[in-house]
Order: sequence, then structure tokens, then C-alpha cells
Amino acid sequence: MTHVQSVLSVEGLAVARGGVPVLEDVGFVLPAGGLLILRGPNGIGKTTLLRTLSGLQPPLAGRIGCAPDAIAYAAHADGLKSTLTVAENLRFWAAVYGTAGIDAALEGMNLTTLADRRAADLSAGQKRRLGLARLLVTGRPVWMLDEPTVSLDTASVALFGQAVAGHLAAGGAAVIATHIDLGLPDARVLDLTPFRALPPAEGGRSTAFEGESDGAFL
Repeated sequence: MTHVQSVLSVEGLAVARGGVPVLEDVGFVLPAGGLLILRGPNGIGKTTLLRTLSGLQPPLAGRIGCAPDAIAYAAHADGLKSTLTVAENLRFWAAVYGTAGIDAALEGMNLTTLADRRAADLSAGQKRRLGLARLLVTGRPVWMLDEPTVSLDTASVALFGQAVAGHLAAGGAAVIATHIDLGLPDARVLDLTPFRALPPAEGGRSTAFEGESDGAFL
């Protein structure tokens, strides 16, 4: 049996929003090159789960296994400095993460011709592409993405899908909350509905992995 290296493992995880439990008993294993898509109705806790996995808030219970400084998190906000140009924004983040070069990020998200334009002067879709291009300069192997395709047109969604595919092919991994088809056939889907926190009397959890019976993403 071929050994698959795990870059993220989650066991018995419970998370809360505003002090109120929203998900419990979440568990999966994410290997190098793996993509996990989070699904579920609005408000179920996709953002809360991503924030917890990224270390931005503590879990209520459970275990998260991941190498230090392995995760890059992209939230709903683009996180841009409006007075800086596209290139200056990327250079800033490259300096923060200690990486070199922004050309691949500019090309990967079709921003080369906009390199000298201020972020404040970009369209909503262009700002989103710049926000996602930051991932390409982090040098981090695990991407946590919360609805990354908001404001993107069809061509830009395809471009982003290609960026994710390249990241996975290089041994990276990603957990993405999205309802959009990214054109990545090897993605696995985790429906969070069965993990919704319930009163103790209702108890019990079942796996929600499509095609899996043991809750493991391998």
C-alpha cells in the first residue's frame, strides 16, 4: 500500500461562533496534493471551521494536526492596501512571508498588465484576483479559502481553478468553502450538515464524505 503524506489531520473537532457551538465531531485527513470542498447551507459554520483550522480562533474540542506556519488563509475580504499598486501589494506580502519574486503570481492571476495600477482603481473582480494572487507568494503548502470566487467572472474562475491545480500538482493542498465547480475532478466534498451541533439528547454523528464510509480524506 502506497503511503500518502498527510499535511492536515482533524479529529473530533468542535467549533463555535460567538460562543455558540455550530459544528462538532468533524474529522478528516488531507494529503499532499489533496483538495477538500466544504459544502452546507448558509450559516452552518463553514467560515468558522476555516478560521479555526487556520488558528484564528481556538476549537471547543478536538485535535488539529498541521505543521507550524503551513497555512495561508484567504477570507471574504481581499485584504489589499488601496494606495499601493498591484505589484507593490504583492511585494509587500512576499516580504511578509519571506518569499522572492512576484512574476508568477502576476501571470497566474492575469495581473501583469495591471501591475502598476493602484488597488483602489481596480474593479471588484480585479481586486479579487489580486487578493487571490497573494496566495501564490506565501510559499505555504495549505490554502484555506472562504468563497474565493466571489466577484469573479467565468474566465477568472477558470484561471483560479488553474492556480489551485498548479498548487496541488506541486504537492500543496487546499480546503475551500465554495458552491462553484472549479473544474477539478479529483476534489473531495465534505457536507457539513451532519456535523451541525445538536442538543446532547439528539447526539450522534455520521460521516459526510461522498463515497467514503470512514470519514477519512485520503
